[in-house]
Amino acid sequence: MGVFVFLPLVLPLTAWPVARLAEQHLHPRTATWLLSVAAGVLALCSTVCLALLMVVGTAQLPGNPLPDGWSDEEVRDAVPCDEVAGTAAIPALFVVMAACSRVLWRHHRVRRRAEEALAGLPRKSVAVLPDEVPYAYALPGGRRGRVVVSTAMLATLNGPQRRALFAHERVHLTAHHHRFLLVVQLAAQANRFLRPLCTAVSYTVERWADEEAAARLGSRRVMAQTIGRGALVSRGAPAATLAGVASAGPVPRRVAALLGPPPAVRAWPPVFTAVGLAVWTAAAGTMVSALSSANSAVTLFLVLNAATPL
Repeated sequence: MGVFVFLPLVLPLTAWPVARLAEQHLHPRTATWLLSVAAGVLALCSTVCLALLMVVGTAQLPGNPLPDGWSDEEVRDAVPCDEVAGTAAIPALFVVMAACSRVLWRHHRVRRRAEEALAGLPRKSVAVLPDEVPYAYALPGGRRGRVVVSTAMLATLNGPQRRALFAHERVHLTAHHHRFLLVVQLAAQANRFLRPLCTAVSYTVERWADEEAAARLGSRRVMAQTIGRGALVSRGAPAATLAGVASAGPVPRRVAALLGPPPAVRAWPPVFTAVGLAVWTAAAGTMVSALSSANSAVTLFLVLNAATPL
């Protein structure tokens, strides 16, 4: 197993150049899928690495409930610097678990409060709340979810802009953007090196919804005007795992992208380009991380199984 057990902890560093290039040069839908999958796999591998190190570290503590054979020299030799790495992995894994639990709890709390606020309204695809604070966001739930918008937000938009707003939020719901956002939020908590991917996906899901909504409306300029207007008056979505027309991402870049030509839809960019190199780097880093974690897990399992008396 050797030093390969540590690779999943540092391979997320490849996310730094990849996130920037992917969000700039890939189609938003492709970039969202690529970065979300890479973040999820890299975070899972990183967590597996910490769990393996924690097993070795916990087995050496006095009074631990693990089999005595798990603290043998054969097991300890499977991990470099086993005493330091194993001991450090114990609090690190608990911190990761606590941070991920906090994200899930906050996500659940925000959705529950939003559902409670809509309890007295008819079950329709659009819920308009009488509120002097302008906001609009997509609230997933059930088969279709709902678009939540305040009367103050609607008052600031004209007819075409309202249609653009609703089209944008419906794309968030139909494409299940909240799932992508939740995955990268959890990944960023599991490994802080993955934070650039979290920021990038928060931007690409908005660009994805921008492009889909503009295509449905038939006017990229109206979509750009709606985003600019919404960003000026709105406070955005109530949580980072929910999506809204004024949420996340540099608004001037989104407006500028809509005022230009639509992005080309390419399944996989050429290798000998900056974006192609970024994509292949992300794929290679993710694959190496997964293989390293699998190799470490299988090796340590065999070692622990051999060290455990029948």
